[in-house]
Amino acid sequence: MGRLANLMGIIKDKVSQSKAAIISKPKTLTLHLSLLRATTHDPSTPPDPKRLTTILSFGHSSRATAAAVIEALMDRLQTTHDASVAIKSLIAVHHIVKHGSFILQDQLSVYPSAGGRNYLKLSNFRDNTTPLTWELSSWVRWYALYLEHLLSTSRVLGFFLSSSSSSVEMDEEEEKVSALVNIDLLKEVDSLLSLLEQMCKTPDCLHVRGNPLVDDIMGLVGEDYLSAINEVSIRVSEFNNRLGCLSLGDSVELACALKRLEDCKERLSVLSHRKRVLIEAFWGLITELKDKVAKERAYRDERMIVSTGRRDKASESARFGDRLSRRYGDSVRFSSARFGFNRFPNFLVLDSVESCA
Repeated sequence: MGRLANLMGIIKDKVSQSKAAIISKPKTLTLHLSLLRATTHDPSTPPDPKRLTTILSFGHSSRATAAAVIEALMDRLQTTHDASVAIKSLIAVHHIVKHGSFILQDQLSVYPSAGGRNYLKLSNFRDNTTPLTWELSSWVRWYALYLEHLLSTSRVLGFFLSSSSSSVEMDEEEEKVSALVNIDLLKEVDSLLSLLEQMCKTPDCLHVRGNPLVDDIMGLVGEDYLSAINEVSIRVSEFNNRLGCLSLGDSVELACALKRLEDCKERLSVLSHRKRVLIEAFWGLITELKDKVAKERAYRDERMIVSTGRRDKASESARFGDRLSRRYGDSVRFSSARFGFNRFPNFLVLDSVESCA
């Protein structure tokens, strides 16, 4: 069955390329042929890097040409029922995110967010041709959803995560992050965490272990992982600087975010075996900040209890003085200074602490 399926795939590739040569316009012929050759039916070979480079090169032309690239790629993704073709199309999308020109990336970002059809929605994709294609189908569904998260996170951050065309210096990124108010900073952290959580949900399939297509996917996702934790690290460090002046609500949200992040640690550890020192330093930073947040909340709770106790004592003294006044009228007068009625300390109201942002 596997050999027959492979033979049928080769035939389909030849027919598709012949059809494209006949019906494609001269201006788009190279584009369509490169796309078809990059997204073949062969489940044992990832997209040819040369074909992907050719596809990316069209992003350096006009906006209309870039739009034609995305349209052809999404049409290929949506019309195929073959798991290998779908995965290779998604890999091409991922390469556009990572290496595409600004115009090409901009055209790609329009598709999921334009209010129309979501071309990355493949939750119902199934290819039951062989046991291998059936398991690859689960990777198609997961990978498409992952790329949705990647594009969504990129919109929140204002640049394409892990993209070579939008990389900035660390100092510039830290300066931009330091200017954010807490609510926006938390929003960016939440979006990055959602992406990391989606990374943890990779399918666990026996038949695809060592499959070149899956290995290619995991290589790309592993690079995204390093970029994501770098962005999280910058924002967590900024929260570390603001820790003493966060509102109660912001500190609770931050604690929840750090807990979500630690819950992902074990699953994320398999994504990259590169830059182990950087990764270990990142998790050390998360643990350190989590402990600081817990201590800060405990300190605030203690201050709240002390403040509440003082208010209760003050109220009791005031009631005692009032009872004396009502009982004896003006015949007995006590100086307020004697009982300290006018010397109550200023009590700290934690909920009114304004953010430093």
